[in-house]
Amino acid sequence: MSQWNLEQADILVDLAAQQLYLPRFGKSYPVSTGKNGIGEQENSGKTPRGWHKVAEKIGADTPLNSVFIARQATGEVYSEELAQQFPNRDWILTRILWLSGLEEGFNCGEGCDTYKRYIYIHGTPDTEPMGIPESHGCIRMRNIDLVELFELVDENALVYISEQPLAK
Repeated sequence: MSQWNLEQADILVDLAAQQLYLPRFGKSYPVSTGKNGIGEQENSGKTPRGWHKVAEKIGADTPLNSVFIARQATGEVYSEELAQQFPNRDWILTRILWLSGLEEGFNCGEGCDTYKRYIYIHGTPDTEPMGIPESHGCIRMRNIDLVELFELVDENALVYISEQPLAK
């Protein structure tokens, strides 16, 4: 039994519906999660379930479509030309909300640690589809939606990621 309940969540992610909800604000956004499915295992490319917190918010003052590598803004702004120059790059754009698991042995700790797996909520090129799993385990969002989310939630915001449909 978890020490939290869904009413406490600042952010709800419904993996079945590929939607992110902000219950306190009555907002929802389409997302794209792990192409490899759902799971907590290190190096799996899967999106982890359960209770998390926003451990770090990165990129507050960067322009829309700013490119990040290893959580650092490169100074580049995503464009079609940049995409052609780096066709295999997994684009992390605009802002990063770095998640940390809160359930020891499930999404926190050896072999399953969300934070050490570098699982983020982050922006992606607007050409990428939403509503279908396409990421390497992260939760991808439209850049404009991500900016709004970033402004509405604080570090340590409580996040619940569910594989079961969330009635909203």
